[in-house]
Amino acid sequence: MQNAKRAVPWWERGVVYQVYPRSFQDSDGDGVGDLNGIEARLDHIAGLGVDAIWLSPIFPSPMADFGYDVADYRGIEPVFGTLADFDRLLAEVHRRGLKLLLDFVPNHSSIEHPWFVESRSSRDNPKRDWYIWRDPAPGGGPPNNWISDMGGSAWEYDPATGQYYLHAFLREQADLNWRNPQVRAAMADVLRFWFDRGVDGFRIDVLWHMVKAEGLPDNPLNPDYRPELGEKLKLLQLHSANQPEVHEIAASFRKLADEYGERLLVGEICLPLDTLMHYYGREAPGVHLPFNFQLLDVIWDAEALTALITAYEAALPPGGWPNWVIGSHDAPRIAARLGEAQARVAAMLLLTLRGTPTLYQGDELGIGKVDIPPDRIRDPQDLRQPGMGLGRDRSRTPMAWDDSAYAGFSTAEPWLPLHGDWRTRNVAAQADDPGSMLSLYRTLLALRRSSEALSIGDFALARCEREVLSYTRSFGDERVLVALNLGGARRRYSLPEGEAAELLVSTLAAPSPLGELAPNEGVVVRLGRST
Repeated sequence: MQNAKRAVPWWERGVVYQVYPRSFQDSDGDGVGDLNGIEARLDHIAGLGVDAIWLSPIFPSPMADFGYDVADYRGIEPVFGTLADFDRLLAEVHRRGLKLLLDFVPNHSSIEHPWFVESRSSRDNPKRDWYIWRDPAPGGGPPNNWISDMGGSAWEYDPATGQYYLHAFLREQADLNWRNPQVRAAMADVLRFWFDRGVDGFRIDVLWHMVKAEGLPDNPLNPDYRPELGEKLKLLQLHSANQPEVHEIAASFRKLADEYGERLLVGEICLPLDTLMHYYGREAPGVHLPFNFQLLDVIWDAEALTALITAYEAALPPGGWPNWVIGSHDAPRIAARLGEAQARVAAMLLLTLRGTPTLYQGDELGIGKVDIPPDRIRDPQDLRQPGMGLGRDRSRTPMAWDDSAYAGFSTAEPWLPLHGDWRTRNVAAQADDPGSMLSLYRTLLALRRSSEALSIGDFALARCEREVLSYTRSFGDERVLVALNLGGARRRYSLPEGEAAELLVSTLAAPSPLGELAPNEGVVVRLGRST
């Protein structure tokens, strides 16, 4: 039996809340969110009951990919504010007892970054090898068959020097050469710059892309390719990503972070489960949390979820701490995918599974499908491959704070349109409604914070029963049962015989009797004792 308390890093108990700065709060009337806007809305985040904020990129950028094309790793994009604004925001975050994570984009920089400007100036420039340059293929054309994740060739020809440079994403995002020790040293200095300012950690963008195979051989064809998957999946990224050397780099990031105490590294890795687990570390510790995106596209039924959770828990290495995600700036909204009723169930799942949850702004309001008119599309991925459903603008629309003009987000037309029902689906409308999605999130987060079983306790799946997913969480004498009805029919769930049971929370305003679940209902039940 566990002790009543045990020393754990803050992120094991904690919940992370992702802010997409362009769409959180505009403070200066230009229709784009900014750091001062985030500061003005910190009480909303703190009031949710989360522990850390992750900011999508805020560095100077030409915005070809809305911040993921960095032109200066040590500055702040003027549309978002200044370094002084950032320092003040960080202080206000810490004053509220929260942590702040930044989005580190090490695989590539903007072609407007001074490093790349130097690199492309001549073949013999000292920074030429900071990026990946190659001669044309013997018969002309790109050096190999690699495809950009945004579609089209991953190579861009530079007429001035007669070579191609590699870009795994847009041509405006040139891939850095992480086999070059000078690049590694420069990026380590970037991390130190922000750690020295007091940042509590980083989410590392496309970590698995950072190293390419020696010799840059062609990638093999994907035998399961279908056009609706998007052009990048024509090939298997066997040589252009996930190379063994990337783990040495991840370990170096971890070693540096550990020098600063409890600093968190989260890695973006979109790979199969067995490969994902390697990013916890091989010969040396890797990132603390390799992002687990499986809930984003799993078949939403009890059998599939049971299999997914079982496989994930079994695959974790010794000491590896789980984590879960149901939304992000890249993924469709959970309420758009499942509908609002099941989005409530998904919230309960996310906040009661073992591991660190990451919430995405707006999911606490239940923002669903957002239609983006063709003339308002901003996402380069959608613009390059139109009509394929690959656009990410639908998940990046502004937060709705109230029913005033532009939902209280800005005094000007926002850079992306608001969701259609923003006049009733906003923070002010939901704040005092006990049956709202926002109230459900606050209740679940408060329960998680007050419960050792739910925050750091053991996890055990119960038997899957006809559309019902159930499991227990336990810590010391505290035991909690979670039962989730993933279907549209009334169901029952099993309670341990001879034990007291007390309903703690339901996803519905009118809960069912113990042992029963209404359609689309989830419950958290305390076992073994009652108050």
